[in-house]
Amino acid sequence: MLSPEKAAEFKKNGFVKGEVVLSEEEVEKLREELDAVMEGKSVKKPVLNRNMLEEDDSSLYEGMKMTANEKVVQIVNIWMASEAFFEHAAHRTICEEVARLCETDTLRIWHDQVQYKPPVTGGPTAWHQDHPLWPVIQPADLVSAWVALDDAVIENGCMWMVPGSHTWGDHQKYLSSTADFMPFHRKPELLPPDAEVKAVPFEIKKGQVGYHHSLTWHGSPHNRSQRKRRAIAVHYMPGHTRYEPTGGHPLIPYVSVGKGEILTGDHFPVVYNR
Repeated sequence: MLSPEKAAEFKKNGFVKGEVVLSEEEVEKLREELDAVMEGKSVKKPVLNRNMLEEDDSSLYEGMKMTANEKVVQIVNIWMASEAFFEHAAHRTICEEVARLCETDTLRIWHDQVQYKPPVTGGPTAWHQDHPLWPVIQPADLVSAWVALDDAVIENGCMWMVPGSHTWGDHQKYLSSTADFMPFHRKPELLPPDAEVKAVPFEIKKGQVGYHHSLTWHGSPHNRSQRKRRAIAVHYMPGHTRYEPTGGHPLIPYVSVGKGEILTGDHFPVVYNR
């Protein structure tokens, strides 16, 4: 269980590293399942299986140096295609720790996503905040558990985080990047007076979990190394999360509740109940 010091670190910075939660065998099982889904060999299918660099809003990548053959494979709701990934989403230690960070008695899956940056051609993931990209749920109290399936280090494109940014509000439309992939705010006068836009690397070992708040600024640069960078992030909703549609999202077809109601249903399963 996360120590009080770790919980305090999360509250201050908007992210924190947990322990290694997956064994070598568990990591290898998820890798095998991921390969099958990416290659279209699974019987059930995820919601998305795409190169996100081909479909995302190009303005997100403003300021970044890109080449034509770069890719970031994004798979959304791999838990729907793989029992092993669903079992991972319900991992007891992860769920207990997220519930503590969310200060909730109930956790549901909002959705999960794999981001795979292949060797040499792995592209960047633009600087962003999660919750503003999810304009169908409120409030912004979600916490994500990001588990590395390969060591995620600076050389192969680990995530970077901006400490304290989860307390600054929604700045998604102003986020950009410098040429060396540092975060850049187009209208810094809108930030709190004491805000310091300074990113730090968030290196995670294979099988280790890292947690971040849904408003924390984060992104990851290219993978120019000879190593793969695979990871599974599960975005968890505390029990009070409501369906408040104000924009589009790939999961809208799976919603069965009305506006303003708690987001429940078979596609948003409870994975923790204290």
